Amino acid sequence: FTPIVDDPYTFGQIAAANALSDVYAMGGQPTTALNIVAFPKGKLDLSVLTDIIRGGSERARAAEAVVIGGHSIIDDELKYGMAVTGVVHPDQVIRNIGIKPGDALVLTKPLGTGIITTGLKRRKASAASVRAAVASMVALNDRASAIMQSMPVHACSDVTGFGLLGHAFEMASGSGVTIVIESKTLPLLPGARRLAREGCLTGGCRRNREYLRNKTAVDRSVPDDLIEVALDPQTSGGLLIALPSEHAEGLVHKLRSIRVDAASRIGYATAVQDVTVRMV
Repeated sequence: FTPIVDDPYTFGQIAAANALSDVYAMGGQPTTALNIVAFPKGKLDLSVLTDIIRGGSERARAAEAVVIGGHSIIDDELKYGMAVTGVVHPDQVIRNIGIKPGDALVLTKPLGTGIITTGLKRRKASAASVRAAVASMVALNDRASAIMQSMPVHACSDVTGFGLLGHAFEMASGSGVTIVIESKTLPLLPGARRLAREGCLTGGCRRNREYLRNKTAVDRSVPDDLIEVALDPQTSGGLLIALPSEHAEGLVHKLRSIRVDAASRIGYATAVQDVTVRMV
């Protein structure tokens, strides 16, 4: 994707962490990564590209994955990402479907990265908000994934471009259940609600809202800014984990004990209702 922060090295770290996340969501271990680059030749100094790739390589090393090369093209707009390969035992793959009625939903990272990075571009985001968003996006989901694998998890998805509500819809529709999101329990990045109220929304947020219009229902008591946060496309977001309700508190406790501080129980699954996802 295109840069979402000003510092090239940090952008590389975020893009790599985002790419690695899919493997962690399935209970896997990343093994190799391939750089994918689009670079505007003659418009930016090559040192910018060097720093981006250094940032990506640092996150790959932290994940104990090997960067095996890459592909690059000349393009008018700078873009960077990784194609990641990982391994998992066939009997231990965690899919994004398989939720059962009565399951609890646990989220491992705070929401609002898209809103805050949009606020950064518009010079409305505070330094504290940007620092918190960057720290969240750079963080790998490796520790959360390891803890998840020790629990009787039924399904998991990382929360990225479709936002919390979009990924919840994908999980619920594939599992034949309805997911209820409890808005007051959502972990949020500092400043996300204020920036949402000020209109710092991405195009992806509007597309998510349109796509989910007839697939979700939101209680009238839920504030508009919280709805926007729940629709906000996330970059390198957390894991959304479904597991039996009686194990949810234990999962949250284990996650927080290893400094996955935002881990929170945010909802539950029921038998199919009139909509696939409900926010209350």
